[in-house]
Amino acid sequence: MRIIFTALIKEEAEGGYSVLCPELGVASQGETIEEVKKNIVEPVELYRQ
Repeated sequence: MRIIFTALIKEEAEGGYSVLCPELGVASQGETIEEVKKNIVEPVELYRQ
């Protein structure tokens, strides 16, 4: 089963990006948008377990 969640990506003033999944209250960060997209997957999967 596939569930779709929101991922809010924000550019940080000190560099890099942060990402928040507001439905679950989990977040991550990374240097690029591609990196934060990959980095949010694990926290979402761990929350769902």
